[in-house]
Amino acid sequence: MKVDSFDYQLPKQIIAQTPLEKRSSSKLLVLNRCLGTMEDHYFRELPAFLTENDVLVLNDTKVLPSRIIGQKVDTQAKIELLLLKEEADYWETLVRPARRIKVGTMIDFASLFTGEILAKFNDGLCHVRFHYQGVFLDLLSKLGTMPLPPYIHTTLKDPNRYQTIYAKTLGSAAAPTAGLHFDDEVFKQLRAKKVRIAYVSLHIGLGTFRSVSVENVEDHQMHSEWFSMPKETADLLNAAKQNRQRIICVGTTSTRTLEAIYQKYHRFVATTEATNLFIYPGYRFLAVDALITNFHLPKSTLLMLVSAFYSQEKIMDAYQYAITHDYRFFSFGDAMFIQ
Repeated sequence: MKVDSFDYQLPKQIIAQTPLEKRSSSKLLVLNRCLGTMEDHYFRELPAFLTENDVLVLNDTKVLPSRIIGQKVDTQAKIELLLLKEEADYWETLVRPARRIKVGTMIDFASLFTGEILAKFNDGLCHVRFHYQGVFLDLLSKLGTMPLPPYIHTTLKDPNRYQTIYAKTLGSAAAPTAGLHFDDEVFKQLRAKKVRIAYVSLHIGLGTFRSVSVENVEDHQMHSEWFSMPKETADLLNAAKQNRQRIICVGTTSTRTLEAIYQKYHRFVATTEATNLFIYPGYRFLAVDALITNFHLPKSTLLMLVSAFYSQEKIMDAYQYAITHDYRFFSFGDAMFIQ
């Protein structure tokens, strides 16, 4: 399967640069796989499509202020880091400009802490060990900024708008954007309909947003990402499976978490581990019955996952429909509900 088959042309003016004032006022394109239909709605109408027989699964990851700017100790050259994932004694990071650093380079961050380049790989990926006094995340909160995607050029006035209102588990390098549409009003309606809500955590890193650089989809290698499922979520989902109730994932990250667990254990279990599961057309879904998702970048693994959930042809048709009907795209854009 060719990566180019997931390409499409997007007018720049419909790439959402700022979030809407009210989260749930975004548009919602509802796709019915059984009927083959598309309907225009607003996200605030989502509860109308759910019942007490549904379980809604959300990713409660919280975005780190993980974009930091420092200076090389020897030359004072400006270096920007995006923290992706914490390992035992180093951080996996993206460094720009990568040409300015090598193994052993020391970077000073406003005299709060320093970073030492331990290893350098392709595409600016580096392993960095930080040297500091105190609690690193406290220091990071003083210096770091929200890691907005490069296609967003407008300054975000309120950093909390790049967090879901239920964000809890700190450690992500990007927001689970499908969840950005939920507000207190939507949750109130869901509770009134007795829709059950469950949480998992997946810290979004290089695996989710790394570009696909190969020609054939099958040749792409996913980077692993940390995830966790608590026992109460596992129990609720196992009961839903047993009772043939619908499991609805909010976002591709929640979807990958559930599918990774079910594929490995053949049921839902309480676990904390990592996954590099790559879902693309031809994949057989085991855990998820419906999906809420944003509109994703061309040729991205996220678009491939969504295409696997329905079909490449149907999803590309839906994207073209959304483009011609003034939907807003990407992180601060509108959403789809595929049922």
